[in-house]
Amino acid sequence: MAIFTKNPKFDWILHCGWKGLCPKCGKGPMFAGWLKLQKTCPECGLDYQFANADDGPAFFALCITAFPLTFFAVWLEVAHAPPWWVHVLTSVPILAIGCLATLRPFKGWLVASQYVNKAIEAGTENLWNKLNARERESE
Repeated sequence: MAIFTKNPKFDWILHCGWKGLCPKCGKGPMFAGWLKLQKTCPECGLDYQFANADDGPAFFALCITAFPLTFFAVWLEVAHAPPWWVHVLTSVPILAIGCLATLRPFKGWLVASQYVNKAIEAGTENLWNKLNARERESE
């Protein structure tokens, strides 16, 4: 594993999250589909019920990806004043592809961060335990 920073915890989160690998073993795939998480890691058996990324990936994709790409569309309009169809052929696909391509790495990063940091929403530990117990009983 390449060392990105002097913080091994952060390096592990980046390594696993951006590559979509299990944050426990670093071998098994985290995703069962494009954005759907596995139920458990096929390598180590990590249960992904702890993962709750919610709207985080979309937030980061919009702020980090779409915001700079929007400047391209604005620059194109101001510098060249092209017809509307040029924006349809350039700006729209660049924004759509840029945002969709970054959703998975951002979700992986958030899930890996939750696991490594043992994150849970403050005050909800008992509620999560009850919910998970109810789901296990129904299986």
